[in-house]
Amino acid sequence: MQQVKAGDTVKVHYHGRLTDGTTFDSSEGRTPLEFEVGSGMVIKGFDDGLLGMAVGEKKTIEIPVADAYGEKDPQMLMDFPVDRFPPDMKPETGMRLNMTNGNGQQIPVVIVEVKDDSVILDANHPLAGEDLVFDLELVEIIGAPSRIIMP
Repeated sequence: MQQVKAGDTVKVHYHGRLTDGTTFDSSEGRTPLEFEVGSGMVIKGFDDGLLGMAVGEKKTIEIPVADAYGEKDPQMLMDFPVDRFPPDMKPETGMRLNMTNGNGQQIPVVIVEVKDDSVILDANHPLAGEDLVFDLELVEIIGAPSRIIMP
């Protein structure tokens, strides 16, 4: 029976939750997630959890912070002047925003504190600092992509 190995393209259904049971994502009702194992398209712990699985197999994996989105990085907290917000916007704790960096790239942030003249923005991934739990079901192994090796 074929088992998942690095380089295989796979299709997998998943249910992701925090250790307290809170669901943060699921493929339920959608097409399975398709990606190449080991390519960096998903977090390391998710990749590693699929290795050796066979089509139709189901399992639950626990992914520690280090193999998920890492610890929260204090350098990703920014003190942003409140007068740089649009005049009709009232910043509130928990508000999610998109900022644009100097290259025009969108950066999702969340307001974690509102002060008199500034707000503290957190640009860490929302799942940073969290251990994650995934229920996996391997739907298909498409196989490794064809590669031509030249001498």
